[in-house]
Amino acid sequence: TLLLNANQNIERYSESGFEVVSDEPVTFAGPLAGFATGLKHCQTPYLVTVPCDSPFFPETLVEELGKALQRENADMAIAATGHAPEVMPQPVFCLMRRELLPHLLAFLETGQRKIDAWFGSLNVAKACFMDEAAFHNINTLAELEMLEKTTSNPR
Repeated sequence: TLLLNANQNIERYSESGFEVVSDEPVTFAGPLAGFATGLKHCQTPYLVTVPCDSPFFPETLVEELGKALQRENADMAIAATGHAPEVMPQPVFCLMRRELLPHLLAFLETGQRKIDAWFGSLNVAKACFMDEAAFHNINTLAELEMLEKTTSNPR
């Protein structure tokens, strides 16, 4: 099942034909609020998250996140780029267990919103990817055109 989490331009996102869910309440509290919304609506044992402004993510993302999660018997797996010791986490590209919802809601109730702080309280596995451009955010036509010129595998 594909869900879109959006707090603005709901009608526009609804044109995609996919279900659109908003944070409850709509506070624009960042990615963790979106994670909580996704987990509340998740009907499967796992939730995968990908930001809508990163359309060139690897086709093997879910598979590699799943392998990392199982390998380390983790609560969640996140994407990362680069080589050790300079690994750059890409935390909004993640696979998490649905049963993390109560833990996340308790964390949000404390007023905290930092992804790193929440991740620090969990067993998090990393799935490393070599193509950093696959995780770039695209928010303008100019950014899209630039990335298409520099990426070897744009979709």
